[in-house]
Amino acid sequence: MTDNADSAAGSAATPGRPSAPQPPQRVYRAPCPGCGAPVDFRSAQSVYAVCSFCRSTVVRNGDVLSRIGRMAELFADYSPLQMMSAGRFDGAAFTVVGRQQFQSEAGVWSEWHVALQDGSSAFLSEDNGHYVFSKPLTLLQPAPPASALRIGATTAVAGVSYSVAFNGQVTLIGAEGELPRLSTSGTAFDMAELRNEQGAVLSLEYDSDPPGASLGRAVRLEDLALTGLRDGASEKTEAARQFACPHCGAPVTVQREESKTVTCPSCRSVISLDTGIGGEMASALQDEPVRPLIALGSSGKLQGVQWQVVGFQHRMGREPGDDERFGWSEYLLYHRTRGFSFLVDSSEGWSLVAPATGAPKLSRDENSASYLGTSYQLQSRYAAETGYVAGEFYWRVERGQTSDNADYASGRSLLSRERTRSEVTWSVGSQLQSATVAAAFDMPDWKKDMAVRSDAKPLAFQGLGGSAVGVMGVVLVLLLLVLSRCSACDPTREYCGTPARTGGGSWGGYTSGGYHK
Repeated sequence: MTDNADSAAGSAATPGRPSAPQPPQRVYRAPCPGCGAPVDFRSAQSVYAVCSFCRSTVVRNGDVLSRIGRMAELFADYSPLQMMSAGRFDGAAFTVVGRQQFQSEAGVWSEWHVALQDGSSAFLSEDNGHYVFSKPLTLLQPAPPASALRIGATTAVAGVSYSVAFNGQVTLIGAEGELPRLSTSGTAFDMAELRNEQGAVLSLEYDSDPPGASLGRAVRLEDLALTGLRDGASEKTEAARQFACPHCGAPVTVQREESKTVTCPSCRSVISLDTGIGGEMASALQDEPVRPLIALGSSGKLQGVQWQVVGFQHRMGREPGDDERFGWSEYLLYHRTRGFSFLVDSSEGWSLVAPATGAPKLSRDENSASYLGTSYQLQSRYAAETGYVAGEFYWRVERGQTSDNADYASGRSLLSRERTRSEVTWSVGSQLQSATVAAAFDMPDWKKDMAVRSDAKPLAFQGLGGSAVGVMGVVLVLLLLVLSRCSACDPTREYCGTPARTGGGSWGGYTSGGYHK
């Protein structure tokens, strides 16, 4: 299983080496009513455009452009996509000609408008490095009202069963280029996202009557044969943002523009960036810091992808009716084109998981789940709570966050569901050998021993010849391993383990803060 089998299965790029995508053959150009600069329309489906010079929002009526307002600046991000990037989807050439950015309580995401060579429009939606390619969908029956779509519930649209993954208020905060439709900037409206076990994503936008609808599936950028991407070397050239910690005054640096939470490297305070640097930032002190085994900023290659560790959180869980608590750690990993994934360290072993685009189908008793043709069996249900965080996170994370989790497995393949009041998220991935993780992050020998988990085979006594020295050596190694996993957390240690749980596997659940596209 790959590091994101969900996206791999969802992508259906044409095999072989595709020819270079060709831009649309006809371009309509007219002067901007606001400043006179040229405004281009490359897609016949485009009705709106944002002037790249004065940010005027213009509407096209035949050969006449009318100014209807001014669009706010776009939120800066790390996206490798940019205007006029080109690629292929299902053998059809397309060109990126516009973008909208939306915001909800969960965060910010982009929808890139692409013009296909046959004149039709589609959207390549991007949320923290994960992508969905979707096309407009005409519903023969009215869409269900947003108020009727309960999070986690199953509903049918156009005869197809979906699970409601997101339902909330969103706001258009910025746009550029040309667009087939345009929401009112700054005005909140309802949006719902429905997903199913085949990996399909149905989006309903209640900013018009009838609501706008689109249907898509997950893709990977490398499968789209893209050209004209933003140069990685110039991905971010300005200096990182820096401010004084609200608690201790120490300098805090924010490396990623999209980060919603950061921790102070000095006093370990968790700082919310929702109001922006310079605003009244909310923060909370953390005591008893947990030292991650893998240092923040480290890079490692897992399943063919070079990841960077940008965040860390330690979480505790409790199964229903059980007083014993268990703990595990999650490392937030970042890659420029793959987005974010999670390296999970639990008593059952290491695993690499990523957000699932679709929504697995559950049995009536929820003891099994089916996703992308694979059946998974329930391993455990438990309540999870975040106990400690460090680094940067693209969602709003805080100590004490809770969720209801369920873990499923099929061999070494893993599936995890996490439910909060506003969202149901799924993650999919696979187990990793401890040695694989140690080698990926080039751990020294003493850390390799501490990274050994339950996947390791029992120590063999063969070859020791029955010597007392050999036996004593094995005993000493075992004693060091036991001491390295103290059950009481010692902040002065490089790594502090947590009590092993009695059953199941804590490989998946995390609060991603935003399903969306």
